[in-house]
Amino acid sequence: MKILIGLTVTVYLVFAALAHSDAVRKITDNDIADASNTADWLAYGRTHNEQRFSPLTQIRSQNVRNLGVQWYMDLPNDVGLVSTPLVIDGVLYFTGTMNIVRAVDARSGALLWQHDPKVAQEVAGHKRPPGWVHNRGLSAYGDKIFAATWDGRLQALERTTGKLLWSTRTFGLDEPLYITGAPKAFKGKVLIGNGGTEAGPTRGYVSAYDAQTGALAWRFYIVPGNPADGFEDDAMKMAADTWSGSWWEHGGGGNAWHAFTYDEELDQLYIGTGNGSPWNRKLRSPGGGDNLFLCSIVALDPDTGKYLWHYQTVPGETWDYNSNMDIVLADLELEGKSVKALMHAPKNGFFYVIDRKMGTLLSAEKFADANWATHVDLTTGRPVEREGARYEDGFENITPGPFGAHSWHAMSYNPLTGLVYLPTMHHSADFTDQAYDKTWRSVSFEGGTAVDWTQGANPRAYVGELQAWDPVAQKPVWSVPQSTTWASGTLATGGGLVFQGEADGLMKAYDASTGELLWSYDLGLGISAPPITYALDGQQYVSVLVGFGGGYAGRITPGGEGLGWAYGVHTRRLVTFSLKGEIVLPAQPEPYFSEPLLEPDFAVNQTLADEGAGLFLQHGCYACHGVDAVAGGMAPDLRGSAFLLSEMAPMLSLVVRDGARLDRGMPGYPEMTDAQLAAMRHYIRREAHAAAGVTAAP
Repeated sequence: MKILIGLTVTVYLVFAALAHSDAVRKITDNDIADASNTADWLAYGRTHNEQRFSPLTQIRSQNVRNLGVQWYMDLPNDVGLVSTPLVIDGVLYFTGTMNIVRAVDARSGALLWQHDPKVAQEVAGHKRPPGWVHNRGLSAYGDKIFAATWDGRLQALERTTGKLLWSTRTFGLDEPLYITGAPKAFKGKVLIGNGGTEAGPTRGYVSAYDAQTGALAWRFYIVPGNPADGFEDDAMKMAADTWSGSWWEHGGGGNAWHAFTYDEELDQLYIGTGNGSPWNRKLRSPGGGDNLFLCSIVALDPDTGKYLWHYQTVPGETWDYNSNMDIVLADLELEGKSVKALMHAPKNGFFYVIDRKMGTLLSAEKFADANWATHVDLTTGRPVEREGARYEDGFENITPGPFGAHSWHAMSYNPLTGLVYLPTMHHSADFTDQAYDKTWRSVSFEGGTAVDWTQGANPRAYVGELQAWDPVAQKPVWSVPQSTTWASGTLATGGGLVFQGEADGLMKAYDASTGELLWSYDLGLGISAPPITYALDGQQYVSVLVGFGGGYAGRITPGGEGLGWAYGVHTRRLVTFSLKGEIVLPAQPEPYFSEPLLEPDFAVNQTLADEGAGLFLQHGCYACHGVDAVAGGMAPDLRGSAFLLSEMAPMLSLVVRDGARLDRGMPGYPEMTDAQLAAMRHYIRREAHAAAGVTAAP
């Protein structure tokens, strides 16, 4: 059956009354750790070990070709969808655009309740970084669902009704921070981090809050602050010895926006940390140094937040090779011994296997082209960097590029095959720091990178790949080249299957042992969210959110692929499959490419256009509207927007300066002057003319 989100509150409550009883099961750590529970999907990675493996076998290699749509929900007001749904006691919970949380009947898709945190109203009048439309998921504990908002709030919702129980602000509204990641609930606490490394001077940290009250339990800073102010703990004092210069003036970075794993067996919490602020160590820490705890896995005491151990993947990071990618736990047989290991495949192109008791590196091998380092020295645990990789001579082509060989798209691990199913990207970047940071027009640094980079030549004939990686042998067992990049995370099942959605809109199932394609379904729109599976009343379901999203989705032609998932054209959906599904989805429009709007009498002033290009980058407009204003599904293609035409100039002011489209994720920039708006318009007009083949006047 088709379900629209525009149901009335009365209907919500009727459905809720039918779906819930007075006795609400309270989720515990034992529940989340129970790998045998196939009725639910209780955490981001299904269980505390983050393996994204389900032992369900009803859908298997022999019958997966019979999968059909059981139900779907149209989401006409949503844009990029990247969330992992949760399933608890027959109810499916997910996060949509603008951090709206919905609960639906997992058997039928009927909407039960909806919670709107009203992000636009919260941020009105405040200078905020762009891009708050998406979030990667929720967390459950006790009788509550926990959600985070772009503007920095952590909220607890009553699981049966969606009623707001408490809300706490994790950072100030005027700080250059944001949240796109899922909270992590464990031991009566909820952990949340934040992003913002490129939005301004930031000092990364994670915070744990009491799940019952929302009170702050502890906070762990990822990089040290100003030594003159004293250090919060011995870990920060130790870390400060690995920095130089006045790093605190630039914040330092290290923001942990993803990758939180709770190890119930060892009672340890692992966090993956981010890159430096700014990227370029030459400015951030001019005397060199490892810059702890950037680009690291850090183990903490879950009760106190006290530092236990760390492993740094990229000492002195300078390429945006953060380690915010998922951390997966498993017992591996290594040299005849069972080892409690963690597996990590960050942006830098190396696959790491680490003894998670003490943080000792066991092995590290390249899973993608990575020319910044030749190998990782197992004696020291450090990468052996290639000479010149830090673009010391002013220019260098580096693989992988800043989007990484693997980003936040979740990998899965099947303990039956012993393989990790890893979404992989193949890109390079041309780095130059001759001007330090043209983006911000200032060496004083307001935020950003302190390095210029552009996408370089692709190192392979294909830009994407699904790999089945053997973490013991540290090599691929099979791989499937993909013509598009930014494919979704993966799902592994006991039925011998691997599910993955792709940027071209195809949902696929592969044989987990061989990589043979067994099933494919065209959903008509790029898929970024990872699929999940669950079983109710003897029926196995596979659910996925459909709507191209995330940082790479802000471009209509990523890697020259020309996807055409245009803003406002294609309907976003939640789709659920089963072996009994027979629904035919309504067809989506064909890929759409906006036609540039021209003004024959408009004379582009190149000086103003150059200024506008700088403003476009400075204010982060590229995050949604794309580099060179070539947008994909996250925001309108400005080259075809009537708001940039001369007669619509007042509308441009209302939208850009006054925040008239806050409700659609477009922040306001009240500090922008009329002259700056004019410069921005000249820049967009220049891009529109170029797209139409019109030669601009000098």
